[in-house]
Amino acid sequence: MRLAALALLVLLLPGCVPLRSFDEIRRAAPAADFVRVGGQIVHAEQSGEGEPVVLLHGFGASAYSWRKVIPALARGHRVVAIDLNGFGYTQRPKDAASYTREGQAKLVLDTLDALGIARAHFVGHSYGGGITLYLASRHPERFRSMVLVDSSAPTYANDRRSPAARLRLLDALYVRAVALRPGAVRKALLRSFWDDSKVTPGLVRAYADRVAVEGVGYAFYGLTAPAPPGAPVELEKIAIPSLVVWGDHDELIAPAAGRQAAARLPHSKFVLIENCGHLPMEEQPEALLGAVLPFLERHRE
Repeated sequence: MRLAALALLVLLLPGCVPLRSFDEIRRAAPAADFVRVGGQIVHAEQSGEGEPVVLLHGFGASAYSWRKVIPALARGHRVVAIDLNGFGYTQRPKDAASYTREGQAKLVLDTLDALGIARAHFVGHSYGGGITLYLASRHPERFRSMVLVDSSAPTYANDRRSPAARLRLLDALYVRAVALRPGAVRKALLRSFWDDSKVTPGLVRAYADRVAVEGVGYAFYGLTAPAPPGAPVELEKIAIPSLVVWGDHDELIAPAAGRQAAARLPHSKFVLIENCGHLPMEEQPEALLGAVLPFLERHRE
């Protein structure tokens, strides 16, 4: 086994994507967008004033994916877009527990505590939607309202794990030699868009750069290696005002799943966005804002 791993290392190492150091990232990004949470530095882009709106991105994405909707949201709200563990410009911790659903939820709550935010409107996309649902089920007192955008199930963070990820050396090698290459990132984005013309080289580079950060080996292992099964989340018991938004051409999570989730949430509304894939904030930002802004206004306190 060791000889096979070594042979694979020799074959793939020359093609590995270079990683940016965390020190380099901190020098390049605005200092105000970094928050110290315990011994970790978390990247949380902030803008605007008013009732807080917390944005949680999808798997493989970051706060960058919200850039087209943040300015409009920030006109009447304090917007906080958090990079979850393993993504964007948040410092990658070494412990695998940080990358579980429970670990991601803790990161979000600890970051909000550090920022002095007791309650907020939450907007979660895909993987971030699953984290949002878990938080809503365990900490409803932190919520003013909830928006789910093409959301995963709250079990997704555990469902996607595989025993094959136990080989940590090969994990780090695979993610740098295969998963982070521009072609692989472009392929993933094409599956998420309805209009392929919007997947430009610049967009591919931006998404790839925010994942190719030192510590990616810890992140890949923590996000994919087997973990204890999480506690169930019962949508029927989440009494938070909710808006469920979906792209009508989402090939990753079918709109029917969104309708079913909305039907199970006691106080929810379902909105379908036309001509849109899995990333409404990227592909149809105006349509997404057209649904989200009135909802936030209705639930202003």
